[in-house]
Amino acid sequence: MATSTMPSLTPMTNDVLLPVQEIQAISAVPKILETVAALTGLGFVAVAHVTPTSWTTCAVLDRLDFGLKAGDGLDVATTLCDEVRSCGESIVIDHVQESAQYRDHHTPRMYGFQSYFSIPILRPDGSYFGTLCGLDPKPMPLSSTASVAALELFAELISKQLETERAHAVTQTDLTSERETAELREQFIAVLGHDLRTPLGAVQSGVDLLRRNLPAAQAEGVLARMQRSLARMAGLVDDLVDFARGRMGSGIVLHLRQESCLEQALQQVIEELRQIHPDSPVVAELGQGIALYCDVGRLGQLLSNLVKNAIVHGVPGQPVRVAAASADGVFALSVHNHGDPLAPGVTQQLFKPFWRSPAASPSDGLGLGLYIVAEIARAHGGTMDVSWADGEVGFRFAMPATAAHGGQAG
Repeated sequence: MATSTMPSLTPMTNDVLLPVQEIQAISAVPKILETVAALTGLGFVAVAHVTPTSWTTCAVLDRLDFGLKAGDGLDVATTLCDEVRSCGESIVIDHVQESAQYRDHHTPRMYGFQSYFSIPILRPDGSYFGTLCGLDPKPMPLSSTASVAALELFAELISKQLETERAHAVTQTDLTSERETAELREQFIAVLGHDLRTPLGAVQSGVDLLRRNLPAAQAEGVLARMQRSLARMAGLVDDLVDFARGRMGSGIVLHLRQESCLEQALQQVIEELRQIHPDSPVVAELGQGIALYCDVGRLGQLLSNLVKNAIVHGVPGQPVRVAAASADGVFALSVHNHGDPLAPGVTQQLFKPFWRSPAASPSDGLGLGLYIVAEIARAHGGTMDVSWADGEVGFRFAMPATAAHGGQAG
């Protein structure tokens, strides 16, 4: 656009990404820039987000090949927009060479312009957003009262649109949150009512039978069934407590300590599951002397949920394979079962609360098992991956093996 050299652009950081997105979301901005360019005759017009430390292009109309595009930044100290931010007043220059204030200023020399304007854009609460600005290497009559008033009007219009878009985004977020809450509430009531009714009914039936003074042998069988029903209800309540903590933002509570032989605790979980599911073989390959700073009880819960899921959804009679090892600073725990390929979209649903596959039976639980698995993984600073290969569905948990990460220690 001029004989001077274009300064180096500064990379866009996360703290200025949102203002760029805000302006890009306003459909009227391109038309505003075209109108301003036609009104002023300038070849470069832009909306910029300006802070004490950054100048970032949010939208641009560039007929001068200036080289800026949305998201690009300049050293704010080299711009006149920084002065507008400091004083809160517009800057309008018809002809730099005829301006006593700006003829020797470093910014016109650096960017090679003779005509220039920068109008502050304020948010409705009065906070500073940035500027509507423009420039050209040729002098242009910009400072007339009518021209300045029009430019200020366009800046105010952008300000109003920012607030409109913000209010719309808040409304959409609130609607989405309300919709999700309503959906979860309905699922919660329906699933909890159904799944607790069955074991409660079993306990009530047992109580009724015991009141008939059954012989000791029969009473022991009834008591055993009641005990299993109570254990199932306790498990449902524990899952619901973990779910509530996750939804309220406090997350899964961890009791972290250094474990020197984690494989022993994992083996105990596997043995218990083998006793509960004798017809579902579980094959384990556990490394020896696995040292990990973790909540061993929660990792046992994670493994138990994954194996139960594999048994329920795997091919009957086919083994469930469990592997755990620590290597290269990463602890990994995986569970594989024979099964069909995951349907499109299912992977994204697996770890959502109350989600069950269409083929799941009512006795398969609340649909919180994998959600809690994901919460335990997140609390440990780890990740959960799902894959399908060679006829097997695989779940893999991995976390750093060197130190504690994330979570809320209890």
